[in-house]
Amino acid sequence: MFHIVLVEPEIPQNAGNIARTCAATGTHLHMIRPLGFEVTDKYLKRAGLDYWNLVQISYYDSFAQLQEKYKDSRFFFFTTKGRHRHSDVAFQDGDFLVFGKETRGLPEELLMKNEATCLRIPMFADARSLNLGNSVAIALYEALRQTDYSGLLEEGELHHHKWSEIEK
Repeated sequence: MFHIVLVEPEIPQNAGNIARTCAATGTHLHMIRPLGFEVTDKYLKRAGLDYWNLVQISYYDSFAQLQEKYKDSRFFFFTTKGRHRHSDVAFQDGDFLVFGKETRGLPEELLMKNEATCLRIPMFADARSLNLGNSVAIALYEALRQTDYSGLLEEGELHHHKWSEIEK
């Protein structure tokens, strides 16, 4: 299982979307306070749809509190300031993928302490950043791809219809 960490997320729709992604992938979601919304926010609930019972969410008062609980774990920090591409890391089951708030990203002091594990998702030079929910999905699915989508359903099933019935 991978872990997604949101440090002080501000937008409930993003957090709800990320919670849904975590539910669909069996990923543990960790949120660091303060949050820019209430966990009962209607936009948060709507974005997560009916997946809330499938996602494991933990809340912390600081990033240090989370790190203390998981002190033997690997943490990767996603930032536009990273010098390494997200796809150049060999992810392992149990890794923590850490993302900052929508308006400012991760705190500079946290990035400086962890410079070797700061990762960047490549994008056009004039673009400021990607949407937080999209960034989480890109990073998480790269980690899942590298671990062969362990535990995830990989095939769907088409419902066979005759084309003549569909065209009517």
